[in-house]
Formats: sequence, structure tokens, C-alpha cells
Amino acid sequence: MNKAKPSSYLVWAIALLVLPLLLQSVGNAWVRIADMALLYVLLALGLNIVVGYAGLLDLGFVAFFAVGAYMFGLLASPHLTDTFPWIAALFPGGLHTPLWAVIPIGAGLAGLFGVLLGAPTLKLRGDYLAIVTLGFGEIIRVFMNNLDNPVNITNGPKGLGQIDAMSVLGHPLSRKLDLGFVQLSSVTQYYYLFLALVLLSVLICYRLQTSRIGRAWMAIREDEVAAKAMGINTRNLKLMAFGMGATFGGVAGVMFASFQGFVSPESFSLMESVMIVAMVVLGGLGHLPGVILGAVLLSALPEVLRFVAGPLQAMTDGRLDAAILRQLLIALAMIIIMLWRPRGLWPAPEHGKVLPSHGDKP
Repeated sequence: MNKAKPSSYLVWAIALLVLPLLLQSVGNAWVRIADMALLYVLLALGLNIVVGYAGLLDLGFVAFFAVGAYMFGLLASPHLTDTFPWIAALFPGGLHTPLWAVIPIGAGLAGLFGVLLGAPTLKLRGDYLAIVTLGFGEIIRVFMNNLDNPVNITNGPKGLGQIDAMSVLGHPLSRKLDLGFVQLSSVTQYYYLFLALVLLSVLICYRLQTSRIGRAWMAIREDEVAAKAMGINTRNLKLMAFGMGATFGGVAGVMFASFQGFVSPESFSLMESVMIVAMVVLGGLGHLPGVILGAVLLSALPEVLRFVAGPLQAMTDGRLDAAILRQLLIALAMIIIMLWRPRGLWPAPEHGKVLPSHGDKP
């Protein structure tokens, strides 16, 4: 496979840096869509470690997203100080966790939950593993929804509000930044923060993929019994895959809570897990460019289809609900993609490769 030229990297870098400036000239709503697309890329990269590299079907990945979001919501909102007087006495100025501390905490806490999920599922495979992880994701959501009684920790279905915006070098991203030649809105500043995290995550995933750990994960994915026979410690490597993937979900949750300023259990439903899995599968299992492409397309597609669902609803005199019609169009698009490209939009070159027969030319 030919390596990309440095000039192509420069073109991509300029395009990514200029994109939000062009979008904010049209409207901040489009920049917000780009921000959410980057968050979903971060989630898809984390799930790709579990599903794409190690071959462990995880339908509860949104649980780690929720853990990171609620962790930051509790450490950067007045909820704890208003609910517990002893916390208010310890922190009279309120809890305002800085960026440099909250990202490692979110990653570590989500990684711990990933290991806790992986430990009881080490002997499960396929459908059984999917059902157990699905149940874990629902358990976390139900806990977040009900931990407001008898002690109000998560504020239940009301959610957590008044969450601090992220601050970089003392500048809160909720305020506009005037650079002299251009003004950066809040959503544009978040775009650059999310982009930096995504680029760092891509580098980490690439290094993992080409490392001995990554190759061991892929051996487990292809044939766990053969991998174990070759001396690979499948138990520890599975736990590592769950933990490493969960850290990406935790960091994405922290960023989501700061970006939205509000979190509630409704944001972490089963449908979110299904969409993240679909991003990885439709993009190309185990292939970083494909995973990124799948995440960007499936996160932006619902917003783009708003412009299609509206006219179609008008053609039926309002008989069809626009939201339901939009979900139908998304489902049809996913079916067409899988029929057209069964291995994903951008599959890994090694995927499905067979050894040449004796009669074939090398």
C-alpha cells in the first residue's frame, strides 16, 4: 500500500482547520453538527478497539459515554454542593474541575468500568456477549435515572444542568475568542478542542494496531482457540481491550457534558449504542479511515436528511411525521450501504485476503 504524500497531509490539515470558519459563516448550527461528528468519531475509535481489533461484540458501549458525562457533570456543576452541605463546606467556591484533571479522571473511571464489564464476560462469545453488554448499558442508564432517591446523586430523570464550559489556558470556551482577523464562536472553539483529541486518539489507535498488543487482539478476533494455543494470554488482552476502548468513551462523555452544559439519561439510550456499532461496521471493521468515515457519515446523515424529510412530508399533506420519516430514510440508507458494500465503505485491505493457489501467479 502506497504511503500518502506529505502534501496530502498538509491539504487535509488546512481543510480541517478552515472548515469551522467556513461553516460558522453559514451558521453555528453547522459547526455544532461538525462538533457532534467529532465526538462520534471519538466514540467509534474506542469501540473499534473492542469490536474491530479484538472481535468482542459490545452493545453497551454507551455506558462508558454516560459514565464520563455524569462524572464531569458532578464535578463541574453546583449539584453536589447544593445537595451535600459538607461538600459545600469543603469547596466554598464550588466544584470547578480543570481540563488537565478531568480528562484523566474521566478516562480512568470509564476504563475501570470497562474492566468491570469485561471480567464476567471473558468466557462469553458472539450473541451471548452482545446480550450481556447490552444489559450492562441498560443497567447504567437505569441507575442514572433512579439515583435521586433516597440520596440524590444524579438528579434522576431531571438530569444535571449548569455544567461548566471547558477552559483552555484560563479562557472558557463559552466565550467568543477575538483573534483580530476573525472571531471564533463557542462551538468553533470546541471544534478545535475535539479535533485535537480525535487526532491524538487516531495516533494512539494506530500505534496500538501496529503493536504486539494490536496483533494479539487481531489473532483473538480471527481464532481465539488458536491464539490461546500459540501462548497469547487471551484473558488479560480481552480485559485490556475493554478497558482501553472504554477510556475513549469516558473522554467523549466528558467533552459531551461540557459542550451541552446538560446531561440526562435520555442521551444514553440503547439506540446510541446501536448507532456507534453501526458506524464501526458500516465504515469498515478494524480500519481507522473507514471507522472515521462511518462515524462522520452516520452522525451527519440525520441532520442532512432533515432537508429531505420536510419536502416529503409536505408532499403527503403532513400525513407522515417528519421525525419518523427521517428514521426510515436513515434505515434505508444503511441497508443500501450494506448491500452495496458488505465489508464496509472503506474496509481494511487485509480483510478477507486469501492465500494465492498454486496455479496463480504471485
